Amino acid sequence: MADKKHEFQMEMTCEGCAGAAQRVLGKLEGVSNVETSVADQRVLVTSNLSSDILLETLKKTGKACSYIGTK
Repeated sequence: MADKKHEFQMEMTCEGCAGAAQRVLGKLEGVSNVETSVADQRVLVTSNLSSDILLETLKKTGKACSYIGTK
């Protein structure tokens, strides 16, 4: 399966929140890139994994998050 860029909305108040998203997603095999924006409260994930797997992983940060779509 080819990599897709998935966009998520995630409640982030600081770089620590962004770092948490990068840490949990970085542990997944199949994730090639993670970009975060605290100002926009967005997480962009380049991966060959399903959006459901990525969303469940992001929820492990304890922050409210939702799937927006692919870019």
